[in-house]
Amino acid sequence: MISDIEIVVYSTIVTALFFDFVNGFHDSANSIATVVGTKVLTPLQAVSMAALANVAGPFIFGTAVAATVGHGIIQPEFSTVSVIFAALIGAITWNLITWYLGLPSSSSHALVGGLIGSGLIAGGLNALVSGGIQKTVIFMVGSPVLGLVVAYVFTISIMYFLGQARLAKVNSVFGRLQIVSSAFFSLTHGANDGQKTMGIITALLIAGHILHSSSFVVPFPVIIAAASAIGLGTFFGGWRIIKTMAFRLTPLRPYQGFCAETGGGAILASMATFGIPVSTTHSISGAIMGTGASKRFSAVRWSMAKRIVYAWIITIPASAAVAAIILIAIDAIFKVRF
Repeated sequence: MISDIEIVVYSTIVTALFFDFVNGFHDSANSIATVVGTKVLTPLQAVSMAALANVAGPFIFGTAVAATVGHGIIQPEFSTVSVIFAALIGAITWNLITWYLGLPSSSSHALVGGLIGSGLIAGGLNALVSGGIQKTVIFMVGSPVLGLVVAYVFTISIMYFLGQARLAKVNSVFGRLQIVSSAFFSLTHGANDGQKTMGIITALLIAGHILHSSSFVVPFPVIIAAASAIGLGTFFGGWRIIKTMAFRLTPLRPYQGFCAETGGGAILASMATFGIPVSTTHSISGAIMGTGASKRFSAVRWSMAKRIVYAWIITIPASAAVAAIILIAIDAIFKVRF
Protein backbone atom coordinates (compact mmCIF):
# COMPACT_ATOMS: atom_id res chain seq x y z
CA MET A 1 0.00 0.00 0.00
CA ILE A 2 1.37 3.41 -0.98
CA SER A 3 1.50 5.85 1.93
CA ASP A 4 0.17 9.42 1.82
CA ILE A 5 3.68 10.86 1.81
CA GLU A 6 4.65 8.64 -1.14
CA ILE A 7 1.60 9.87 -3.08
CA VAL A 8 2.67 13.46 -2.41
CA VAL A 9 6.27 12.68 -3.42
CA TYR A 10 5.31 10.95 -6.66
CA SER A 11 2.86 13.74 -7.53
CA THR A 12 5.65 16.28 -7.01
CA ILE A 13 7.98 14.17 -9.16
CA VAL A 14 5.40 14.41 -11.96
CA THR A 15 5.47 18.20 -11.44
CA ALA A 16 9.28 18.11 -11.66
CA LEU A 17 9.14 16.19 -14.93
CA PHE A 18 6.62 18.71 -16.25
CA PHE A 19 9.10 21.46 -15.33
CA ASP A 20 11.74 19.50 -17.23
CA PHE A 21 9.44 19.28 -20.25
CA VAL A 22 8.73 23.03 -20.05
CA ASN A 23 12.48 23.61 -19.68
CA GLY A 24 13.12 21.78 -22.96
CA PHE A 25 10.14 23.49 -24.60
CA HIS A 26 11.27 26.90 -23.37
CA ASP A 27 14.96 26.37 -24.14
CA SER A 28 14.67 24.64 -27.50
CA ALA A 29 15.81 27.96 -28.99
CA ASN A 30 19.14 27.61 -27.19
CA SER A 31 19.98 24.45 -29.07
CA ILE A 32 18.66 25.23 -32.53
CA ALA A 33 18.34 29.01 -32.93
CA THR A 34 21.59 29.54 -34.79
CA VAL A 35 21.30 26.50 -37.05
CA VAL A 36 17.74 27.57 -37.96
CA GLY A 37 18.73 31.23 -38.28
CA THR A 38 21.44 30.37 -40.81
CA LYS A 39 18.99 28.05 -42.68
CA VAL A 40 21.40 25.10 -42.45
CA LEU A 41 18.59 22.87 -41.08
CA THR A 42 14.83 23.12 -41.19
CA PRO A 43 13.11 23.61 -37.82
CA LEU A 44 11.89 19.98 -37.76
CA GLN A 45 15.36 18.61 -38.55
CA ALA A 46 16.92 20.87 -35.91
CA VAL A 47 14.54 20.01 -33.07
CA SER A 48 14.78 16.28 -33.81
CA MET A 49 18.56 16.36 -33.60
CA ALA A 50 18.50 18.58 -30.50
CA ALA A 51 16.00 16.33 -28.70
CA LEU A 52 18.17 13.24 -29.16
CA ALA A 53 21.30 15.12 -28.09
CA ASN A 54 19.53 16.49 -25.00
CA VAL A 55 18.73 12.93 -23.89
CA ALA A 56 22.33 11.81 -24.40
CA GLY A 57 23.96 14.78 -22.62
CA PRO A 58 23.75 13.62 -18.96
CA PHE A 59 25.19 10.20 -19.84
CA ILE A 60 28.26 11.82 -21.39
CA PHE A 61 29.01 14.63 -18.92
CA GLY A 62 27.92 13.03 -15.63
CA THR A 63 25.59 14.36 -12.92
CA ALA A 64 27.70 16.83 -10.91
CA VAL A 65 25.24 19.65 -11.60
CA ALA A 66 22.39 17.54 -10.20
CA ALA A 67 24.19 17.28 -6.87
CA THR A 68 24.69 21.05 -6.72
CA VAL A 69 21.00 21.75 -7.35
CA GLY A 70 19.79 18.92 -5.14
CA HIS A 71 21.60 20.00 -1.98
CA GLY A 72 23.60 23.10 -2.87
CA ILE A 73 20.87 25.76 -2.78
CA ILE A 74 18.72 24.78 0.23
CA GLN A 75 20.03 23.09 3.38
CA PRO A 76 18.93 19.40 3.39
CA GLU A 77 16.87 19.73 6.58
CA PHE A 78 14.68 22.40 4.94
CA SER A 79 14.42 20.60 1.58
CA THR A 80 10.95 19.16 2.21
CA VAL A 81 8.49 17.97 -0.41
CA SER A 82 6.24 21.04 -0.10
CA VAL A 83 9.24 23.40 -0.33
CA ILE A 84 10.43 21.72 -3.51
CA PHE A 85 6.88 21.65 -4.94
CA ALA A 86 6.50 25.40 -4.36
CA ALA A 87 9.89 26.01 -6.01
CA LEU A 88 8.84 24.03 -9.08
CA ILE A 89 5.56 25.95 -9.45
CA GLY A 90 7.48 29.24 -9.19
CA ALA A 91 9.90 28.16 -11.91
CA ILE A 92 7.20 26.75 -14.22
CA THR A 93 5.09 29.91 -13.87
CA TRP A 94 7.99 32.19 -14.80
CA ASN A 95 9.04 29.97 -17.69
CA LEU A 96 5.56 30.07 -19.19
CA ILE A 97 5.32 33.85 -18.77
CA THR A 98 8.64 34.47 -20.52
CA TRP A 99 7.85 31.88 -23.21
CA TYR A 100 4.59 33.70 -23.95
CA LEU A 101 6.45 37.02 -24.16
CA GLY A 102 9.17 35.48 -26.36
CA LEU A 103 11.95 36.33 -23.90
CA PRO A 104 14.86 33.84 -23.60
CA SER A 105 15.17 33.90 -19.82
CA SER A 106 16.90 31.16 -17.85
CA SER A 107 14.99 28.04 -16.75
CA SER A 108 17.96 27.25 -14.52
CA HIS A 109 17.75 30.50 -12.63
CA ALA A 110 13.96 30.28 -12.48
CA LEU A 111 14.44 27.00 -10.61
CA VAL A 112 17.14 28.45 -8.37
CA GLY A 113 14.90 31.46 -7.69
CA GLY A 114 12.01 29.15 -6.82
CA LEU A 115 14.20 27.23 -4.37
CA ILE A 116 15.39 30.46 -2.77
CA GLY A 117 11.85 31.82 -2.40
CA SER A 118 10.37 28.70 -0.82
CA GLY A 119 13.52 28.14 1.26
CA LEU A 120 13.25 31.63 2.76
CA ILE A 121 9.65 30.98 3.79
CA ALA A 122 10.59 27.58 5.23
CA GLY A 123 13.54 28.65 7.35
CA GLY A 124 14.72 32.17 6.56
CA LEU A 125 18.34 32.78 5.65
CA ASN A 126 19.36 29.70 7.67
CA ALA A 127 17.66 27.52 5.04
CA LEU A 128 19.90 28.75 2.22
CA VAL A 129 23.34 27.47 1.20
CA SER A 130 25.12 30.78 0.66
CA GLY A 131 28.11 29.27 -1.14
CA GLY A 132 25.99 27.51 -3.74
CA ILE A 133 23.87 30.59 -4.35
CA GLN A 134 26.92 32.86 -4.65
CA LYS A 135 28.48 30.49 -7.19
CA THR A 136 25.26 30.47 -9.22
CA VAL A 137 24.90 34.26 -9.18
CA ILE A 138 28.56 34.79 -10.15
CA PHE A 139 28.23 32.59 -13.19
CA MET A 140 24.82 34.07 -13.98
CA VAL A 141 26.77 37.22 -14.77
CA GLY A 142 29.88 35.46 -16.01
CA SER A 143 28.41 32.96 -18.48
CA PRO A 144 27.00 35.48 -21.02
CA VAL A 145 30.19 37.55 -20.79
CA LEU A 146 32.32 34.43 -21.32
CA GLY A 147 30.06 33.38 -24.18
CA LEU A 148 30.37 36.80 -25.81
CA VAL A 149 34.18 36.94 -25.47
CA VAL A 150 34.84 33.35 -26.58
CA ALA A 151 32.55 33.60 -29.62
CA TYR A 152 33.92 37.04 -30.54
CA VAL A 153 37.56 35.85 -30.44
CA PHE A 154 36.70 32.62 -32.24
CA THR A 155 34.85 34.47 -35.01
CA ILE A 156 37.59 37.08 -35.44
CA SER A 157 40.18 34.27 -35.74
CA ILE A 158 38.18 32.49 -38.44
CA MET A 159 37.62 35.75 -40.33
CA TYR A 160 41.39 36.43 -40.21
CA PHE A 161 42.46 33.02 -41.51
CA LEU A 162 39.68 32.67 -44.09
CA GLY A 163 39.46 36.31 -45.13
CA GLN A 164 40.51 35.59 -48.72
CA ALA A 165 38.29 32.55 -49.22
CA ARG A 166 35.16 32.72 -51.37
CA LEU A 167 32.04 33.39 -49.28
CA ALA A 168 30.04 30.62 -50.97
CA LYS A 169 32.76 28.07 -50.13
CA VAL A 170 33.00 29.26 -46.52
CA ASN A 171 29.22 29.04 -46.08
CA SER A 172 29.16 25.56 -47.59
CA VAL A 173 31.90 24.21 -45.32
CA PHE A 174 30.61 25.83 -42.15
CA GLY A 175 27.06 24.86 -43.00
CA ARG A 176 28.10 21.23 -42.56
CA LEU A 177 30.26 22.00 -39.53
CA GLN A 178 27.37 23.85 -37.92
CA ILE A 179 25.35 20.64 -37.74
CA VAL A 180 28.15 19.24 -35.56
CA SER A 181 28.39 22.37 -33.40
CA SER A 182 24.61 22.47 -32.93
CA ALA A 183 24.59 18.83 -31.82
CA PHE A 184 27.47 19.58 -29.43
CA PHE A 185 25.60 22.49 -27.88
CA SER A 186 22.49 20.34 -27.51
CA LEU A 187 24.54 17.70 -25.70
CA THR A 188 25.86 20.28 -23.25
CA HIS A 189 22.35 21.75 -22.85
CA GLY A 190 21.05 18.33 -21.82
CA ALA A 191 24.03 17.82 -19.53
CA ASN A 192 23.45 21.12 -17.73
CA ASP A 193 19.71 21.78 -17.77
CA GLY A 194 18.55 18.16 -17.68
CA GLN A 195 20.58 17.55 -14.55
CA LYS A 196 18.76 20.20 -12.55
CA THR A 197 15.56 18.18 -12.57
CA MET A 198 17.53 15.03 -11.72
CA GLY A 199 18.83 16.81 -8.63
CA ILE A 200 15.32 17.95 -7.65
CA ILE A 201 13.80 14.46 -8.05
CA THR A 202 16.62 12.84 -6.06
CA ALA A 203 16.12 15.41 -3.28
CA LEU A 204 12.38 14.59 -3.31
CA LEU A 205 13.05 10.87 -2.98
CA ILE A 206 15.36 11.52 -0.04
CA ALA A 207 12.91 13.96 1.60
CA GLY A 208 10.10 11.40 1.28
CA HIS A 209 12.32 8.64 2.73
CA ILE A 210 11.89 6.61 -0.45
CA LEU A 211 15.58 6.77 -1.29
CA HIS A 212 17.92 5.97 1.56
CA SER A 213 21.47 7.05 0.82
CA SER A 214 24.27 8.58 2.85
CA SER A 215 25.56 10.34 -0.28
CA PHE A 216 23.71 12.25 -2.98
CA VAL A 217 23.66 9.81 -5.91
CA VAL A 218 21.17 10.17 -8.77
CA PRO A 219 19.44 6.80 -9.47
CA PHE A 220 19.63 5.54 -13.06
CA PRO A 221 15.81 5.57 -13.59
CA VAL A 222 15.79 9.26 -12.57
CA ILE A 223 18.44 10.04 -15.20
CA ILE A 224 16.35 8.26 -17.86
CA ALA A 225 13.10 9.98 -16.88
CA ALA A 226 14.54 13.51 -16.65
CA ALA A 227 16.59 13.19 -19.84
CA SER A 228 13.54 11.92 -21.74
CA ALA A 229 11.32 14.74 -20.42
CA ILE A 230 13.70 17.50 -21.52
CA GLY A 231 14.21 15.76 -24.86
CA LEU A 232 10.45 15.67 -25.50
CA GLY A 233 10.13 19.30 -24.45
CA THR A 234 12.86 20.27 -26.89
CA PHE A 235 11.15 18.39 -29.70
CA PHE A 236 7.84 20.18 -29.13
CA GLY A 237 9.43 23.57 -28.41
CA GLY A 238 7.62 26.64 -29.70
CA TRP A 239 8.70 29.32 -32.16
CA ARG A 240 8.34 32.44 -30.02
CA ILE A 241 11.82 32.35 -28.43
CA ILE A 242 13.41 30.75 -31.50
CA LYS A 243 12.43 33.82 -33.52
CA THR A 244 14.04 36.12 -30.94
CA MET A 245 17.30 34.16 -30.77
CA ALA A 246 17.61 33.22 -34.45
CA PHE A 247 16.46 36.37 -36.21
CA ARG A 248 16.09 39.36 -33.88
CA LEU A 249 19.46 39.56 -32.09
CA THR A 250 21.73 39.70 -35.14
CA PRO A 251 21.82 38.33 -38.71
CA LEU A 252 23.91 35.14 -38.78
CA ARG A 253 25.92 33.29 -41.40
CA PRO A 254 26.93 29.63 -41.00
CA TYR A 255 30.47 30.37 -39.77
CA GLN A 256 29.02 32.71 -37.13
CA GLY A 257 26.49 30.10 -36.03
CA PHE A 258 29.32 27.58 -35.75
CA CYS A 259 31.35 29.95 -33.59
CA ALA A 260 28.40 30.80 -31.33
CA GLU A 261 27.42 27.16 -30.75
CA THR A 262 30.99 25.95 -30.25
CA GLY A 263 31.84 28.79 -27.86
CA GLY A 264 28.63 28.42 -25.87
CA GLY A 265 28.93 24.64 -25.78
CA ALA A 266 32.53 24.77 -24.55
CA ILE A 267 31.45 26.91 -21.59
CA LEU A 268 28.55 24.60 -20.73
CA ALA A 269 30.73 21.48 -21.01
CA SER A 270 33.33 22.88 -18.61
CA MET A 271 30.68 24.06 -16.15
CA ALA A 272 28.90 20.67 -16.23
CA THR A 273 32.20 18.95 -15.43
CA PHE A 274 32.68 21.13 -12.34
CA GLY A 275 29.03 20.90 -11.26
CA ILE A 276 28.24 24.60 -11.73
CA PRO A 277 24.59 25.17 -12.78
CA VAL A 278 25.00 27.91 -15.37
CA SER A 279 22.33 29.10 -17.76
CA THR A 280 22.34 27.70 -21.28
CA THR A 281 20.21 30.68 -22.32
CA HIS A 282 22.74 33.18 -21.01
CA SER A 283 25.66 31.35 -22.61
CA ILE A 284 24.22 31.11 -26.11
CA SER A 285 22.72 34.61 -26.01
CA GLY A 286 26.12 36.07 -25.12
CA ALA A 287 27.78 33.95 -27.80
CA ILE A 288 25.34 35.13 -30.48
CA MET A 289 25.97 38.76 -29.48
CA GLY A 290 29.73 38.15 -29.56
CA THR A 291 29.80 36.61 -33.01
CA GLY A 292 27.47 39.33 -34.33
CA ALA A 293 29.64 42.10 -32.89
CA SER A 294 32.75 40.61 -34.55
CA LYS A 295 31.69 42.06 -37.91
CA ARG A 296 30.62 45.41 -36.54
CA PHE A 297 29.29 46.54 -33.18
CA SER A 298 26.06 47.84 -34.70
CA ALA A 299 25.25 44.42 -36.19
CA VAL A 300 23.76 43.41 -32.84
CA ARG A 301 20.28 44.74 -32.10
CA TRP A 302 21.18 46.03 -28.66
CA SER A 303 17.61 47.15 -27.91
CA MET A 304 16.52 43.49 -28.07
CA ALA A 305 19.61 42.52 -26.08
CA LYS A 306 18.56 44.96 -23.34
CA ARG A 307 15.13 43.33 -23.12
CA ILE A 308 16.81 39.97 -22.67
CA VAL A 309 19.11 41.32 -19.95
CA TYR A 310 16.14 42.79 -18.08
CA ALA A 311 14.49 39.34 -18.16
CA TRP A 312 17.70 37.83 -16.77
CA ILE A 313 17.81 40.30 -13.90
CA ILE A 314 14.26 39.73 -12.71
CA THR A 315 14.12 35.94 -13.22
CA ILE A 316 15.38 34.91 -9.77
CA PRO A 317 13.35 37.43 -7.71
CA ALA A 318 10.21 36.85 -9.83
CA SER A 319 10.27 33.06 -9.55
CA ALA A 320 11.26 33.36 -5.87
CA ALA A 321 8.20 35.53 -5.19
CA VAL A 322 5.84 33.05 -6.88
CA ALA A 323 7.35 30.12 -4.99
CA ALA A 324 7.07 31.98 -1.68
CA ILE A 325 3.38 32.72 -2.31
CA ILE A 326 2.72 29.06 -3.23
CA LEU A 327 4.37 27.77 -0.05
CA ILE A 328 2.44 30.25 2.11
CA ALA A 329 -0.76 29.04 0.43
CA ILE A 330 0.15 25.37 1.05
CA ASP A 331 0.80 26.11 4.72
CA ALA A 332 -2.50 27.99 5.03
CA ILE A 333 -4.57 25.25 3.31
CA PHE A 334 -3.05 22.06 4.71
CA LYS A 335 -1.76 23.35 8.07
CA VAL A 336 1.14 20.92 7.73
CA ARG A 337 4.33 20.82 5.69
CA PHE A 338 5.15 17.53 3.99
